[in-house]
Amino acid sequence: MTLFEPGTFTPAPGRGPLPRMLLAQAGTETRLALRHGEQVLLTLLIPVVLLVGLTMVEVVPLPEPRITHVLPAILALAVMSTAFTGQAIALGFDRRYGVLRRLAATALPRWLLVAGRLAAVLAVVAVQLVILGGIAALLGWRPDAAGVGWALLLVLLGCAAFGALGILLGGTLRAEIVLAVANLVWFVLLLGGGIIIPAEDLPGGLGTVAAVLPSGALADGLRAVLADGTSPGAAPVLVLLAWAAAAGLVAVKAVKLR
Repeated sequence: MTLFEPGTFTPAPGRGPLPRMLLAQAGTETRLALRHGEQVLLTLLIPVVLLVGLTMVEVVPLPEPRITHVLPAILALAVMSTAFTGQAIALGFDRRYGVLRRLAATALPRWLLVAGRLAAVLAVVAVQLVILGGIAALLGWRPDAAGVGWALLLVLLGCAAFGALGILLGGTLRAEIVLAVANLVWFVLLLGGGIIIPAEDLPGGLGTVAAVLPSGALADGLRAVLADGTSPGAAPVLVLLAWAAAAGLVAVKAVKLR
């Protein structure tokens, strides 16, 4: 008969290390996003099709090489699709099916739940950047090291701004309403938010409004660093920071678990 030290099988309840919990939560959210057919269509297939189509077909008049001017817009679209639209819809339906209530009853802190979702957004965006960058290189894009560094900073700020807005939308409205509103906002910002058409080229006051939207700020900043070879300037950075801070503060107060 084998003897064990007293207390060997005594339960030791308590949550695990926070970094491990964050990694597990982020990994789960990332896998769920990449397995979801609608999410893959929104975050990967549509940006890839638009990148190739707008480069190969002269739908919009652009200077040569066209890929240099198409890529910034598609990167901004990819960030918006993942961090805002995809995040809002996923969160809305998680609330509907009681996922958040069940997670809130575990040892997982609420802030870590949000952090895990944002980390998953960054992981999906990283996949997008690799795929879109690789396709752009095949189409003739030649990256500049300084421009790529600025672009990564803008993408991080864009993820923060759009991610906070997505959590705010998905955490406050019913899932069906979130689905309709998120897709409508995506379409409106794509056409009139400074992504496909630069804010300065939009008619009347629409250009002024687009410049202070996160979509216009992100797209304009990416155009400056990737197409024009200049720094983004203070305006896009400040706009993205302001949206991230404002939406984040409101989301902390307004997001519901059910």
